[in-house]
Amino acid sequence: MNTKESQLGVAGSLAMPTGSVAIKDSPAVERALGRSKLYLLLSWSLLYPEDDEFLDYLQSGEFVEDARTALESLRQGLEGIGGERARTKLAAVAKSLDQVESLVASECVNWQLSDLQAEHRRVFSNVITLDCPPYETLFGNDHVFGQAHVMGDIAGYYRAFGVELSKDIHERMDHLSVELEFMHFLAYKESYARCHDGADKTQIVVDAQKKFVKEHIGRWVPLFCRMLVKKADSGFFRHMADFGSDWMDFEAAYLGVTPQPYSEADYRPATFNAPEGQTYECGAQDQGNELSILLNEVGASSFLDKDKNKDKDEAGPVGTA
Repeated sequence: MNTKESQLGVAGSLAMPTGSVAIKDSPAVERALGRSKLYLLLSWSLLYPEDDEFLDYLQSGEFVEDARTALESLRQGLEGIGGERARTKLAAVAKSLDQVESLVASECVNWQLSDLQAEHRRVFSNVITLDCPPYETLFGNDHVFGQAHVMGDIAGYYRAFGVELSKDIHERMDHLSVELEFMHFLAYKESYARCHDGADKTQIVVDAQKKFVKEHIGRWVPLFCRMLVKKADSGFFRHMADFGSDWMDFEAAYLGVTPQPYSEADYRPATFNAPEGQTYECGAQDQGNELSILLNEVGASSFLDKDKNKDKDEAGPVGTA
């Protein structure tokens, strides 16, 4: 997986955790590394395959092998965190991996890159499909003002941790793969912080993970996965939808947060109907990329500036090693 081109450019670099804390003696570090790996695998699996790299990784069996290794490491280090729900969801993720392994052995082993690309287009289309759009701002917002505020909040998270979209990746910051890779980054940063940065900095990263799951991916990804199951019906992306659904349930239990997930009734493609009591001018609907225009006007607010005391009573892993 080290050859995967990242979608997020990181200001600075992170070395593997080493030094005074031996990873094998720190279940908290192992949990963070396992979660980081699983977020990365899920992120990569949903991107459009531009070259043979992911298909080779899948056909070689390394995708399933790496995921199982991360799952086992995470399972052994749970020590009761998340309760029975977390353990049950990890077992369900393992079953999804069994399905992926079976599919690779029976079908994907003979695929060419064009076959995987065709399967991705079948499910996700060449344009934004309304059957299962992998973009957060299309959920729970019935006008572009709401979309812009959500996009601004996402940008605030990325900015707060010194990451930005890679110039080589042609996706929006609210794409599911980008948001999942951000969680991969945060979990990895947690493992580093536990080894090198002390309790205070570790807690900042843990809190950021809780808030991003509760306020973002924990809200829209469960509905997206249900939509993806219906759209894909079978095949690789159907299995990854099951994987993603169970993984998000695990994360909510593990982190001790309770997102308010969107329902089918909350999914409405956005329009330019202004919120009640508000108006807008300048003919934004005639200026091309309306979301970008509105985002420039709204700006991006850092998660550090809002809801500072909102989650004090929530449970989950603490920031000490």
